[in-house]
Parts: sequence; structure tokens; C-alpha cells
Amino acid sequence: MASGDAAAGRRGNGRMLEERTRLLREVRACGTLPRHVAIIMDGNGRWAERAGLPRLEGHRAGVEAVRETVRLAGEIPLEVLTLFAFSTENWSRPAAEVAGLMGLLELSLRREREELHRNGVRLRVVGERGSLPHAVRREIERTEEHLAGNRGLLLCLAVNYSGRSEITRAMRMLAERVREGQLDPGAIQEETVGGFLDTAGLPDPDLLIRTSGEQRVSNFLLWQLAYTELWVTPVLWPDFTPHDLLRGILEYQQRERRFGRVAVPAQEGALRG
Repeated sequence: MASGDAAAGRRGNGRMLEERTRLLREVRACGTLPRHVAIIMDGNGRWAERAGLPRLEGHRAGVEAVRETVRLAGEIPLEVLTLFAFSTENWSRPAAEVAGLMGLLELSLRREREELHRNGVRLRVVGERGSLPHAVRREIERTEEHLAGNRGLLLCLAVNYSGRSEITRAMRMLAERVREGQLDPGAIQEETVGGFLDTAGLPDPDLLIRTSGEQRVSNFLLWQLAYTELWVTPVLWPDFTPHDLLRGILEYQQRERRFGRVAVPAQEGALRG
């Protein structure tokens, strides 16, 4: 029985690998890849509750989903992957859960640093890191510095992040420049504002994925998501697999991004030509 179970497991793993390879090949052949994918990783707590486990176990299970997602993002390859790791609103959760999340973030940065480096990944953390525990800030800084020379995927972690707070902080900096006579209010453009955001220099997300079926953006990248395509999956984050990421990208590739413009029918376009 044991050997039969092991053989069945190997066959199952083989089929999953074949499906992953097929989907990856299809994504690469299907059309334009998104440059920047952002993910709201939701459902860790519900996953744990359904399994009869403490909520922190759901967050621990979610780390594996992060690891697999980052690996695949670099393989596709994407330019930028942004993960919503911890919002400013999350501080209102029970103190034990918050402490556990901070400890898990610190540990994950330390443990994953060398694999990220081997895979050429860079790290950028957005949000108000000054309010984070010292040990977490230290691991963020060490990891950013260790990966700074890489040229592959840019992994952007949103930690202690709020879209409204980000925009407010940008407005304060702009107002200060105006007050000091360094900036003419009439010269402020959308690009000017973007340059004062935490994500300055990054392309806006092409695709936002949200897990767990919730259909809201939850104060995430409010400025940057203006024309982002949204894809919601009912899958809880710990159950999110590379197959799910590839399916989301395939869905994105089937859409026509108009950016407020009207599509021109092919026949009409040919007549104009």
C-alpha cells in the first residue's frame, strides 16, 4: 500500500509539472506579458480556520505560496512582482497575531535571502517601515543590500502600507517643495505626483490578482491601479499555486486594454489605412 501510494503521488506530481509546463509555454506564446503583476494575498486566516488551526498557521502556510510565486515570476519572466504583505490596518489585529506576523516576516527574509540572490531577484519594500520592529527593519535593509546588484525580477513587498497614506505623504512632500519655492504648482503633472510615491520609478501594475474571492482593492496602490486589469480567484492564498498565477496571466492576455480609448474595428482600421 505504501509503495502504491508513493507511486500515485509521483504520478500526480508528474501531471502537475506537465500542466505547469504547458501553461507556461502557452503564456509565453499567447501575447504580451504583463510587466508588473501585483497580488493581494488574502485568505490565510480562513484557510487556518477551515483546517482547525490557529490563524498564524495560515500565515506560515502562505509563505510557501509566496516562495513558489516568486520563483515562477522570475521564470516567466516578469519585471516586477508586488505582494501586499501587511497593511497599516493590520495593526488592529490581535497583538499575538501581529507579533507572529512580524516574526514570520523577519524569519522569511533571513531564510529566503540566499535563494533570492541565486535567482537574481532584487528587493524593494514600500510602506512606512519606520513603524516596524527594529529586527524586521534590519532584515529588510540587509536583504535589500544583499540583492541590490542583481538584474532579475524586482520583488516589491508592501509592508505597513496604505494607499491613502502613501498619497498623503506624497502631497505633503509636494507642498513642502512648493512652500520652499522649489516647485511651481502650475508645473505639477501626474508624473510629478508619481515621482513622490513609494513606487517611484516602477511601471504601474498591468494585472492585479486578489485571492479568496473578495472583490475590493483594500487601500492597495490606489494611484497606481488606475488602468490595471483585475483578476479575482476564490482560491485562498495558502492554496495558490503556480498554475493559478499562469491562469491569471492567460486571462489578462485575452483582454483588450483600451486606457479609456475606443477600440477601432479591424475592417474600419483597414479602410483607414
